[in-house]
Amino acid sequence: MSATSAAIFGISGHRLTGAEKDFFRDVSPWGFILFKRNVSNPEQLKALTDELRGSVGRDAPILIDQEGGRVQRMGPPHWRKYPPAAAYLAAADGDHDKAARWIELGHRLMASDLRRVGINVDCAPVLDTPVDGAHDIIGDRALAREPATVARLGRAAADGLLAGGVLPVIKHIPGHGRALSDSHHHLPEVRLDLVRLDEWDFAPFKALNDLPAAMTAHVVFKTVDAERPATTSHDTIEMIRERLGFDGLLMTDDLSMKALKGALGDRARRALTAGCDLVLHCNGDLDEMRDIAAVVPGLDGRSAERAKAALVRIADEPEPFDDAATVAELAAALDGRFEAALGPAVGEAL
Repeated sequence: MSATSAAIFGISGHRLTGAEKDFFRDVSPWGFILFKRNVSNPEQLKALTDELRGSVGRDAPILIDQEGGRVQRMGPPHWRKYPPAAAYLAAADGDHDKAARWIELGHRLMASDLRRVGINVDCAPVLDTPVDGAHDIIGDRALAREPATVARLGRAAADGLLAGGVLPVIKHIPGHGRALSDSHHHLPEVRLDLVRLDEWDFAPFKALNDLPAAMTAHVVFKTVDAERPATTSHDTIEMIRERLGFDGLLMTDDLSMKALKGALGDRARRALTAGCDLVLHCNGDLDEMRDIAAVVPGLDGRSAERAKAALVRIADEPEPFDDAATVAELAAALDGRFEAALGPAVGEAL
């Protein structure tokens, strides 16, 4: 195994246990992901991110899902509460220029919040385009309900994160907006032909295929692979690389989600064999992580090159930024409708 394994792991609580420290030291995952169970206050969170990097002896990437709305791991009273992605376009009354500016500003603020506590990867923006009748697991997490607008606003969100020194991870490639079930619990299937998928589901991902990182959808696209979800389908991942033109770092969605079947180690092996660069396991169960680590190889070859290229995008210091002025502009631009949701400013940088 090389010095870094092709895995991203979660942890159980606010600090590392002795067993977690030993495991991470031995396995050296590429990165870590944090959830609400890991978050208490700015001082605790900064200490935790330092501890995680110390456990592997390097500046490992640390991820979080900070979209706003329903999916926000850091929130009041210590951090701002951001509106859901769909709220920006609604507040702009359909004006795409206004919505794009406000979304970029909102994600620049998010990046500032994350960088202060040592987090440098955000699993956002969502580029899924919902359709009528789809399961509401995406819902207002979507930037818009039409693919060209999703692409434009997704670019703005990614630009805001990158300007703040945070790596965006677009999701859920090649598209979760048409799914009729929640892949946390069931395996969705999409039966639409490729021409219509190209026009709708795939379009935002194709438009933003130059972005550095993406997360797969646990969704079966029947016209590409009749049995396997994108995460473990060689044919679907080949389509992502060729038809969608995405050559960035590709990580799985959480391997512990019920859309996937079989032992955790088998899920990891299938995903990597299919063409994913990294596997993601989120729940912090150490026994499950050990099963995955036993089969995950070192990060090397083209996958290592993609990982390096992604992190180069955030190697520089964040661009100059006036936090207070941005909060004021957003509060005024959103006409008070989301002022309370934006909440108090984050504490001083640690």
